[in-house]
This record gives sequence, C-alpha cells and structure tokens, in this order.
Amino acid sequence: MLFKYALRWMKSAKILPQISDTERLALESGDVWIDGDLFSGNPNFKKMLLEPYGPLTDEERAFIDGPVQELCAMIDHYEVEQTRRIPDDVADFIKKQGFMGLAIEKEFGGKGFSRLAISTVLHTLVPYSFTSCILVMIPNSLGAAELIQVYGTEEQKHAYLPKLASGEYVPCFGLTEATAGSDAASIKAEGIVFKDASDGQIKIKLNFHKRYISLAPIANLCTIACKLVDPDNLMGKTTDLGITCVLVHKGTPGFTSGDHHRPIGESFENGTLDGKDVIVPLDAIIGGPEYAGLGWKMLMEQLAGGRAVSLPAASVGNMKLAMASTGAYSMVRQQFNRQIGQMEGVEDKIAFIAAMTYMCDAARIYVCSAVDKGVQPPVTSAVLKAYTTELARQTAIAGMDVFAGAGVMTGPRNILGKGYCSSPVGITVEGANILTRTLVIFGQGATRCHPYALKVVHAVDENDVRGFRNGLLGWMFHFAGGILRYAVRSATRGLTVRVPSVGAGTGTYYRRLGWAAAHYGMLTDLAMFTLGGKLKAKGKLTGRYADAVAWMLLGISALRRYEADGCRKEDKPLLDYALEYSLNQVQLAFEGIYANFDVPVLGLAMRTLGGLWLRINRLGREPSDRLSHKAAGTVQTYGDQFNRLTEGVFVPAQDELGLGELMHAFRLTSETQEAVTSIIKAQKARTLPRGQMPVELAAAAVEQGIITAEQAERLALAHAARMKAIQADIFTSEQYYGPAPRG
Repeated sequence: MLFKYALRWMKSAKILPQISDTERLALESGDVWIDGDLFSGNPNFKKMLLEPYGPLTDEERAFIDGPVQELCAMIDHYEVEQTRRIPDDVADFIKKQGFMGLAIEKEFGGKGFSRLAISTVLHTLVPYSFTSCILVMIPNSLGAAELIQVYGTEEQKHAYLPKLASGEYVPCFGLTEATAGSDAASIKAEGIVFKDASDGQIKIKLNFHKRYISLAPIANLCTIACKLVDPDNLMGKTTDLGITCVLVHKGTPGFTSGDHHRPIGESFENGTLDGKDVIVPLDAIIGGPEYAGLGWKMLMEQLAGGRAVSLPAASVGNMKLAMASTGAYSMVRQQFNRQIGQMEGVEDKIAFIAAMTYMCDAARIYVCSAVDKGVQPPVTSAVLKAYTTELARQTAIAGMDVFAGAGVMTGPRNILGKGYCSSPVGITVEGANILTRTLVIFGQGATRCHPYALKVVHAVDENDVRGFRNGLLGWMFHFAGGILRYAVRSATRGLTVRVPSVGAGTGTYYRRLGWAAAHYGMLTDLAMFTLGGKLKAKGKLTGRYADAVAWMLLGISALRRYEADGCRKEDKPLLDYALEYSLNQVQLAFEGIYANFDVPVLGLAMRTLGGLWLRINRLGREPSDRLSHKAAGTVQTYGDQFNRLTEGVFVPAQDELGLGELMHAFRLTSETQEAVTSIIKAQKARTLPRGQMPVELAAAAVEQGIITAEQAERLALAHAARMKAIQADIFTSEQYYGPAPRG
C-alpha cells in the first residue's frame, strides 16, 4: 500500500522526468554500451578493453589505398572550392567505383563495407574536398539506402538498392523545416491518405517545404519525412498515423527542387525541397503500408549508431589534417633564427592538436567497431558527434593560430582555412551541439543507461505497483552503495578500483577514471532523486553532466587505442596529455555541478564543504609544460610515427601548392635536423658566428669539419623547399576581382 501511494505521489508531483511518445521512442531505441558502466558508477575496465577495436578487412584496406587515393588525386580542391561544382569526371568516378554504395550489401550491388571502413573513407575525403565528398557522405548515411535496406519491402530493396549503389539514383533526406530543426519531431509536412477517384487506388497527397537538405539540388530520389493522416481511415489503422518516411522521385508533378543554399566555408550541394499536392502511391512508404507512422522509430533506431559515422569521421579527418600540417609547418617556418615549433607558445597549440586528435581518432574507431558488432549506442554516438565536432573547431583554431598569416590568406596554398570556416556545419547538423549536450546525452543517458531509472519510469507510467516497488527499492540500494563506493574511492584516490593488466604507467588513469565514474554515478542518482522532472529545464546543469561522461568516454577510448596499438612507448606522451586533459575536464564539470546544484540545504552543502573537498582532492589538472613539450614532439619530426599518427591524410605530389609543398619541405627539414643541430652547437660554442641561420653558415661548417659537404647540399635543398612552402598566394587584379560588373 505504501508503494501504491508513493507511485501516485511521484506521478502527480512529476518527480520523475515526463516522457512524451517521441521521447519514449528515442529512449527505447538502440543499446546501452560502455556508457552504462559509467552511469552505474562502477565501470568494468577489463570488459571495455575486450570490446572490438577494428581492424579493416583486406578488401576495405585495398579500396582505401586504391580508389580513395585515386579520387583525391584527381580533385583540384581549390578549383572545386571556387566553382562549388563537383566535376563530371569526379562524379563519374565516384559512381563507377561504388563510393555511393559502400553501405549497401553486395547482393544488391554495393560494397557491403563496415561502418569503420565507411568512416575511414570519409575521414580521408572530407578534409581534402568536402564539396566532392558530399556525394559519398550522404548516400552512405541516414537516408534512402539505409532505411530501405533495414525496413524496406523486398520489392523496394530490389527496385532501389542496385540503382542507389550504382549512383543512378542520387538520394537526399528531407527532414528539416523552418519550424523543425533540432526538434525534428515537430515537422509540419503533411501526407493525406485518400482514394483516387480516377483509378480507385489509395494514395498519399503530400505538401511540404524542406530546407537545409544536403544533395537536394541534384538528387533524383528524395525521402520525405511527413506527418501522415488518414481522415477516412482507409488503411484501417487510425486517422492520425504519425511521422512516416515516403519516397518521392524528381519529376513527380507538384515536386520542385534545384534551388541552393550557400553553406558557410566550403560550399556543397544543399538546398530546398518543395511539394504542393504531390501524389504518390501507398507503396512509396519505406517499408510499405505496414510502416505508416513508424518513421520516427526508424530514424531514432538508425541514428542510435549512425550518428557515430559521418560527422565524427569528417571531424577527425580535419583534426588529422591540422595535426599533420601544423606539426610540419612549425618546423618548416622559422622566426628569430629558430623554428617556431621550438617556441613554447606554438608548442602548446601543437600538443593540444596532437593529443586531441589521437584521442578522437581512438573514439572514432572504438565506437564504429561497436556498431559493426551490432551495438547501436545512442548516448555514446551523441557524445562522439558533439565532442568531435567541437574539438575539430578548437583544433582548427589552434592550427590557424600557428599558421598565422599563412592561415588567413586564402588560395590554393591555404591548408586549414576551409576546414576552419566550415566547422560550424558539423556542429549544427544531426542535432545541434547545444541540444545534444544539454538534453540528449544526460537526458537520455540518465534514464536509459541507469540500471533502474527506466524501469521506475515505466512502472509509474503503467501504474505497475509491483514493478515500481522492485525498481525503487533496487534504485535506493544502488544509490546507497554508490555513495559508499564514491566515499571509499574518493578517500583513497581510486586505489580500490580494479585495474586490468595493462601497459606500464597507465594504471593511474584507470584508477582515476574509476573514481570519477563512482562520483558521476552518485551525482546522477542525486540529480534524479532531488530534481527529477525539473532536469529538462536545467540545461546548464545537464550540460555539465554531459561534459563529465563525455570526457570519461573519450579518455577510455584513448586507453583502448593505446592497448590495441601495443602500448607504444613513443605514443605515451599523447596518451598522457589526452588523459590528463580529459580528467581535468571531468574535474571542472564536477566543480560546475557542485556550484550550481539548486536544491535547498543540499545545494548549500555542495557549494561549500563539497566544493572545498573537490578542490583539495582534485581528480585532475591541466597537462604540465613538460608533458606539452613531449606531446608536441610526436608530430614535429617526419618519420614512421608521424606517418602512423597522420594515416588517412591525403598528401598530394610534392610540387602541389599547399600540403604537397609543405610535406616535401618537412621531410627535407627533418632529414637535415642533425646538421642544423651541429651548427647551432658550434654557434653556442662560438666556433661559428651567432645571429645567422644554419644554412648561411653551411660552407663555414664544412670547412671546419662540423658537417659534411653532402649535409650542406641537403641543407640548401631543404632551405629552398622551405622558402617555397611558406609563400603566400598572390592574385592579379583581374584574378582578384573577376569579371567587371555589368553597367
């Protein structure tokens, strides 16, 4: 009886978050993965290290080493950037080589590649030419092919998938509208079921205006998300069927497309879709009439894992380009008679870029490998999308700071500018990062990933007293155990955490992550119990919760990579920097939670005593200057490690303006570093005069036997290559202004 009254009270007082039908579908879509361990407060690191981490198949690797490299080589990225057009030969190559069917099964003419392989393809193509790559990205992400392959009828699969794989059909997905952006479930597009008087067939009449649709101007097969109504109940279900995905062919009467938006930065095919009384048959519904009204469920199920593929791949690709080019430029560019990469301010930027790229690439591979295993982790996918796109923006800014003038002058030599300018695109699409951070990650994670929360929510909704009693009691015991676990781990700084058998020097990170997870689990329960239904409105607080779990997931990903790569000693500085940075971000998130936990009495205690203990017993601090120096050094010398860390960055021929010239100069600079060091030592010993660059003293150094004649010759070649690589683009007045305006 007590639990019966408690259930009624919790329901009437809205103690628990209120869940709409669309939110319920989102919550119940996908799977709980390692994120569940963090929300529970007791992660099993041994199990996490056994989760798959790649690799690619021989066929996938051959495609990446072959057609992907060929495609990059045939693209003049600057010309494409200026014209905003995908050249015909590039589009033909993309179609003929099967790029548009990477995700389609082989039986329907596709490649049948893994999500990891698709991610790897995209992370090479996007930084080189996003304009061209959009023809690969969209067909292999959420859209017609994926939805038909999973939900389509047999007739739809055989009719559409082969033509999608060959590129005969160019798809786009029409979801976003003027009043439905991040709140996609509020779309106004309408489909009305009716009986056509001319032939007696049941059909759908569509009216819609879609915007921000990638590939819309050139697509000939469009998936339109609409709210389907059946006023005469002709389908025998209900009058209000709900969100439905309908296929519309270009050329259908009443359907118009072809107009463009102009995206910021590197433009790509994006525009509007308009429909006025567009008539399509009932079997245009993806999945057939049986799937009428199930569109939202389909989208949520596919986004649960699909969000981890395209945008994180693009982000990591841009981060790798920033790492490769900034590390190289810092050693090629000289000021004050020294390489700018030896200056601590520059070094600090490079360390950040390198470590964040190492960690995000690890997360990309780790999560895509889970998706390939059959896991669809919506919370982890949301973390990957939101935080890789944000870190791509931050690393682009850091890289631009290092390139300075060479970064802000546009032209074929500019390497980072287009990625820097385009970074808001990834942050905005597939759910704006503000929404993802403040609502999705913690809102979905706290309910879905928690071992008891969803059970209690369901029991309250269904007036299930027995289920409510069992769930609530389990939750209370779990909460009590979590408080005890946190107290012990906090007092011992994680010494009671079970650390797996791992590489030397990483045990501290597992202990501190286990301690952080115990703290996070306890704070999650505290928020659910005391704030409950108010959490939806507290985006600043839930955003800090999202930060904490996100940085733990990213840190665990870096550890998984380090173990998978055989605990390479030379990569340890990157791991150390990434983990120290991540743990400090978790620390800052916890401090923000304690300072803003708006609950009477408890909030005051957290702001005072709790906050003091947090600052005294810190989980992490910023990476030290010494560690920053070591991390930067991992990408400041051309060699095996540099090539391994930057794998996937397409490097053009050495005479190509921009990255080609820079990498050529970087190779020569690295090869001559020993000679430069010898000359500098001689300068310090006053054997050679100070105040001059090493190349200027090469002849004197040869005479004194400090370097060999061959080394002096290589120094001259390196100097010439360096001077060529640091030149800026120059345009004549005619080139700059273009054709004179008429009149």
